[in-house]
Formats: sequence, C-alpha cells, structure tokens
Amino acid sequence: MEIELILKIAAIGMIVALLNTVLSRSGREEYAMLTVLAGIALIAVMLLPQLGELYDLFRTTFNF
Repeated sequence: MEIELILKIAAIGMIVALLNTVLSRSGREEYAMLTVLAGIALIAVMLLPQLGELYDLFRTTFNF
C-alpha cells in the first residue's frame, strides 16, 4: 500500500474530525453527521481500486 494513500486518509480523517467538532459545538449536529458520512464515502471511494487489487490477488492465489 502506498504511503500517500495512508496520509490522504489520515488528513481526511483529521479534517472531518475538526469539522465535526466545530459543527457539533455550534449546534448543527445534522451537518456534523453529514460531514462524517461524506468523509466515510470519500475514503470508501478512494479505497475501491485497492480493494479490487486485493480481490484479484486472492482470486489468483486461491484459483477461484
């Protein structure tokens, strides 16, 4: 796994955590939840190619 991907995921996590805290303390819990869901969706989209490679590795290793 590339270190760039790990750093991008960590940066997104920190930004989402900061936005979540700011929005929660200002009384906008709905927007805070939306930012968390958007962060999870963004990370999931970033990981899809890696998961595809992992699936191909398993398929070739175990001859599925």
